[in-house]
Amino acid sequence: MKTDTSEARLIRVRGRVQGVGFRWSLAEQAVRCGLQGWVRNCGDGTVEALVWGGAEAVAALLFWASLGPPAARVDELSVERVDERPPGFQRLPDA
Repeated sequence: MKTDTSEARLIRVRGRVQGVGFRWSLAEQAVRCGLQGWVRNCGDGTVEALVWGGAEAVAALLFWASLGPPAARVDELSVERVDERPPGFQRLPDA
């Protein structure tokens, strides 16, 4: 019997994360890790993303998101388990 080892996480990143390429870099990292989901800028200055895929790939992306691209400063990374699993990976319009 096969077990599904995929995980889905909704993440919100606070700090200097808009205007520094965070959303674009996160999307690139997610695709590199083989993940699916979406990422968007939020009106409160945060970046929000839903990612899903293999547990190790999700963990790798969460580690990357805790640091972000060179110009970013991550003050807080919140992570929530979710059931949603959208296909592909998209950069959504700002929320």
